[in-house]
Amino acid sequence: AMPLVVGVVGATGAVGEEMVQVLHDRRFPLTALRLFASERSAGKQVKTAYGEKQIEAFSVEAAQQCDYVLMAVSGGFSTEFSPQIVADGKTVVIDNSSAFRYHEDIPLVVPEVNAAAMKGKLLVANPNCTTAIAAMALWPLHQKFTITKAIISTYQAASGAGAAGMTELEEGTKRQLNGEAVKAEVFAHPLPFNVIPHIDAFQANGYTKEE
Repeated sequence: AMPLVVGVVGATGAVGEEMVQVLHDRRFPLTALRLFASERSAGKQVKTAYGEKQIEAFSVEAAQQCDYVLMAVSGGFSTEFSPQIVADGKTVVIDNSSAFRYHEDIPLVVPEVNAAAMKGKLLVANPNCTTAIAAMALWPLHQKFTITKAIISTYQAASGAGAAGMTELEEGTKRQLNGEAVKAEVFAHPLPFNVIPHIDAFQANGYTKEE
């Protein structure tokens, strides 16, 4: 078999951990897996579906030793480093952040819908979770009937803000049930037993980035 090295950048976060699990569950034919994170996580041993793995400090050079790199990082980080990684002309970067979703020359791909769009491309963006799931259901309907408009409401989990968001919800829920004051740091308002119309940053048009 051809050697196929996959790197996950942001491997210690909630999304990075899930990516590793999915690679394993779907039996992706990788021959080596490399896990990258920040300097402070480097050297840490983590339990994965592939056994104990050591976290490496991220560098462009290390990422370029991989055939495929999955980016589970912020938009800012990806904006800076994804173009540097693909500059070697052979490493494929699949970016999970919002960094490249609106770039005309970078394919925005849900494989079950438009896999052909990434042919010959080294940098590939994927839509956010809500959009990807909606596209799976809307695509066959669109092919059959042609959708002209879709009105979509989403109610999204605290996990969208990563491990810190989940922890704040869990701790805040305990405090609220104990009749204690709940403080919000990750979110703009206390989240326990609450819904807030605010996901990601507010834009000039008054909508949040997620909308």
